[in-house]
Amino acid sequence: MTAPALARTRARQWPLATAATVCLLSFVAFWVAQRLAHVNMLDVMVYRAEGETVRAGGDLYAMRATSANLAMTYPPFAGLLFVPLTFVDVPLMRTLTTAGNLLLVVALVQLSLRLVRPSLSGERLWRTTFWAAAALVWCEPVWTTLRYGQINLLIAVAVLWDFTRREGNRWAGIGIGLATAVKLTPGLFVVLLLAVGVLQWRREKWWNQWLRTAGTATAAFLGATLASALILPDDSRHFWTRTLFETGRVGFAEETANQSLRGVLARLMHTDDPGLLWAVVAAVLGGAAMTLAVRVALRGDKALAVIVCAVTALMISPISWSHHWVWCVPLLVLLVDRHARVRPRWTLGAVALVFASFALWWVPHDPGRPELDQNAGQMLLSAVYPLTATALFVGYLGYARRRQAVAKE
Repeated sequence: MTAPALARTRARQWPLATAATVCLLSFVAFWVAQRLAHVNMLDVMVYRAEGETVRAGGDLYAMRATSANLAMTYPPFAGLLFVPLTFVDVPLMRTLTTAGNLLLVVALVQLSLRLVRPSLSGERLWRTTFWAAAALVWCEPVWTTLRYGQINLLIAVAVLWDFTRREGNRWAGIGIGLATAVKLTPGLFVVLLLAVGVLQWRREKWWNQWLRTAGTATAAFLGATLASALILPDDSRHFWTRTLFETGRVGFAEETANQSLRGVLARLMHTDDPGLLWAVVAAVLGGAAMTLAVRVALRGDKALAVIVCAVTALMISPISWSHHWVWCVPLLVLLVDRHARVRPRWTLGAVALVFASFALWWVPHDPGRPELDQNAGQMLLSAVYPLTATALFVGYLGYARRRQAVAKE
């Protein structure tokens, strides 16, 4: 290689090296901040206890772990996946969990970029990934996921991995299926896949990528669930006949950390059970949002469809803790990509501030259940994620209508 060519190669490498260095420094600062905050990584300790219970042949759903007396809430397949956590000591497990989650932040950012901007590749993709990951790791849902040692990033990566596969890939859907076998809420993506696939089938061809992915996801879910039933028959019967319907097992609906519609209504009504009203509101909003997701998918906007579906699942779930909202990462990537078309222009900054401000924790919470006595201002702060999502839905519908009106003129 000639000297000028070598110089040009090095010049191209510097921006990538700079981005990688900034990302690494941000992650180191994040890790130090977590240690200074004395994070307890409570959930990964529960996962470890679940793995130990499986190894010992105990009752997964009678198990209680940690000083918080937490119970198993996931399907039995998750218990099988947590067994490897028991093969290392606790300090090493915590270190590996934190390191693994930081790598998953990078993976989630890159998959989000590939979903939103498929043309982005090579050095430019990696450079953008590192810059974005350096900033997005500080969002409250990501911080809280690592604080507890949660699996939210892994679930989101598994789902986006399928949606960013090449057209015609026969394995697309495995990630969604396995994610659903671990935690049921990703199953809403299968509904999206089926709805879009069936409508495409009626319009164009009898078999398409959406239906193929839905079929693979369903097969993966059933395979993992049936395998779990063979290995853990009693736990499987317990979960699918009883535990699945015990929503109070996860926690109190009114807790500030619960950023679902049910949590908002529980705080608004000063009750731990909003009852039928929640079911009606969730059905109406969920149906409208999924209709929007299907329509934009049929218009070719897969990125928007996937993110709308993800946010819908968070909104209508009985419990969506704030750390479940790691889907703010692809949401913010989408808003950055479409900033020039977003109205009003300050929308991106406002949404970024919502997820970076930790605003929901500014209200009284934790012991004594103070959320049952919130005033109007506190209710707004503790509903910040669902309110932001709803505002974005309404804003997009208004933008779409204006665009259609202009097109008709």
